[in-house]
Amino acid sequence: MRQSFPHVTAAGALAVIATVACTRATRRSVAGDVRPATVDRAILSPYTAADVHFMSGMIGHHAQAVLMAGWAPTHGASAAVRALCERIVVGQRDEIAFMQRWLRERHETVPDTDAAPSQGHMMPGMDHSMFAPGMLTPAELAQLDGARGPEFDRLFLTFMIHHHQGAITMVEQLLRAPGAAQDGPVFRFAADVNADQTTEIDRMNLMLDALKRSPL
Repeated sequence: MRQSFPHVTAAGALAVIATVACTRATRRSVAGDVRPATVDRAILSPYTAADVHFMSGMIGHHAQAVLMAGWAPTHGASAAVRALCERIVVGQRDEIAFMQRWLRERHETVPDTDAAPSQGHMMPGMDHSMFAPGMLTPAELAQLDGARGPEFDRLFLTFMIHHHQGAITMVEQLLRAPGAAQDGPVFRFAADVNADQTTEIDRMNLMLDALKRSPL
């Protein structure tokens, strides 16, 4: 028998997410909060198609961020941008591994992270003409890949701010879906995405402002 859950609005859920994020003394790694590889589906928490769509879409979203951040050492990025990129690569690779395990445990399709970044990953269930929110187009990826030094820093920060805002939009879309985010790991992960990427947007805006004030 499926467990029923009270309806929670997106605004209410985001308020809970903000409270959870603010009261944590330390951020626990999502990658460490997973069940073993072999799990009986009967003991898993109920989940919805919206949860699967969110996790699948966020894998491609994260994969593109890892691709972009991975260019920093070879594209003349500043020390500050390189440090930011290292955190993005490490953190989002761990989260990709978590999302892949979550899907695999439920015998759901696991997206191909190698193809997603270059093609502009689309969330399952979306119209094929639409990319997941914040995703760079192939032309924008080529523009970033062709930049060097301060121009790479400027484009990376501009594009990654937009990319992070798209991830937050994906969280909001998840929370608006009826019955979604009732599975504990999904809700905690969505809370982490919302908190972490909001914080990084603030940091990147400051970095971008400082870059604009500096002579090239």
